[in-house]
Amino acid sequence: MAQSGQRKCLCCGEFFDVDRRNRNRQRYCSAAPCRRASKAASQAAWLSQPKNATYFSDPIHVARVQAWRGAHPGYSRTKPGTTTPLQDPLIVQVVDFVEETPNRAEMSAPPVVSALQDLLNTPSPVLAGLIAHLFEATLQEDIASTTRRLIQLGHDVINRSRNEDRQTCSAP
Repeated sequence: MAQSGQRKCLCCGEFFDVDRRNRNRQRYCSAAPCRRASKAASQAAWLSQPKNATYFSDPIHVARVQAWRGAHPGYSRTKPGTTTPLQDPLIVQVVDFVEETPNRAEMSAPPVVSALQDLLNTPSPVLAGLIAHLFEATLQEDIASTTRRLIQLGHDVINRSRNEDRQTCSAP
């Protein structure tokens, strides 16, 4: 039983609350199939009027559509979902990074300067936050340079420990 302010949907037959701003015209509920049925009924009612019966086949309107299509070539030929990305592809720039280190002979290749996102395989907000907190860095470039320094320090420590292991193994 309908309560005050409710109406029965012409499509699904369920009772729905009528929008107070549209109470004199609303005949369908807001469900997706009912909205489609409402649009189809509205279009059929519009086309049933005598002045609109030849709207899409009248020579004046055919010329209007042809002129618009001539001004917009290829508009209807674009396939959905083939939009261009908003972001340019990443181009890695190799910078000649020369730094004096005590174990320069151990470095196989100069380190490549890359963006902060490229330094870590899985970007970790905890690591970025920890570096920002410990080194009081707020800009991404500062965090990236600090991260590069820490990575270089880690490589130096690993190379040093490997050299010490080789020396202890070869000692009698």
